[in-house]
Amino acid sequence: MALNISTLKTRSLTAAVFVVVMMLGLCVNHWTFFLLFSIIHFGAWSEYQKLFAKIDPAYADITPFHKYGVRLAGWSLMLFFTGSMFSIGSLNLHSLGLWMGISFLFVLPIVELLFARTIQLQNIRISSLGLLYISLSWALMMDTWTLSSQLFSSYSGWLPKGVIIPMGVIFSIWINDTMAYIVGSLIGKTPLSKISPKKTWEGTIGGVLLAVALISWLGASVAPFNIMKWQHWTVIASMGAIIGTLGDLLESKIKRMADVKDSGSFMPGHGGFLDRFDSLILTVPFVWLYLVLVVYNA
Repeated sequence: MALNISTLKTRSLTAAVFVVVMMLGLCVNHWTFFLLFSIIHFGAWSEYQKLFAKIDPAYADITPFHKYGVRLAGWSLMLFFTGSMFSIGSLNLHSLGLWMGISFLFVLPIVELLFARTIQLQNIRISSLGLLYISLSWALMMDTWTLSSQLFSSYSGWLPKGVIIPMGVIFSIWINDTMAYIVGSLIGKTPLSKISPKKTWEGTIGGVLLAVALISWLGASVAPFNIMKWQHWTVIASMGAIIGTLGDLLESKIKRMADVKDSGSFMPGHGGFLDRFDSLILTVPFVWLYLVLVVYNA
């Protein structure tokens, strides 16, 4: 696969702007972190529903209440997984998310029964899958902020404690994606999967090895990441690279079923929200489980 310089320039420029916006959202404070992933949540949901409306035309006929209600129900899951610092006066986002979730659990089925012409179980399954695929991941990202704050409680630098682990996960995915693209463009010959024919085994392996090596070095040598054992960073980077690649293939499969090239167009050269965050969506639950079951109880 030849290295396309023009495409690389477009992707690089767009990625540079994207990185600046992401870093601002990640690193200012917990509120910008929450706002960033709330925007990503709703953007991903919009694209998800458009894709599945192409896959199953019946899903295009869901009621507006179903369409927007399920997005808000997913957002309530994000609110529920926020920690104690996510409070405005006496209003705690965790409690707000709990009551919103309970309300939607009762209200959504009732309104669907009243206003939908027919109850399509397939439409309910598609929306439920979206809650697991999109909303649960970003909800667990909120809890990852809390876990990171606790694990890095001794850190007193300028970087918010809660962003350290999320940033490590995101860096591992970015490094893997970039290195896999470059290595695959230069020496890639063996297709990885029919789902995504531009991916090669050479690029995939190169991306994984470089991502794991760089994040492991970061965890061993660079503050504040070296507060946590570098071996944990090796596992997290491996998840980001390997599971992230599977997440990319999963989203490519969905796009192929919908017969579209990109999930959206908010990033020239990179596609939509799902195109940009498909790897992170699938990686976050596995990293969260590792943090809860292994790191946090070590």
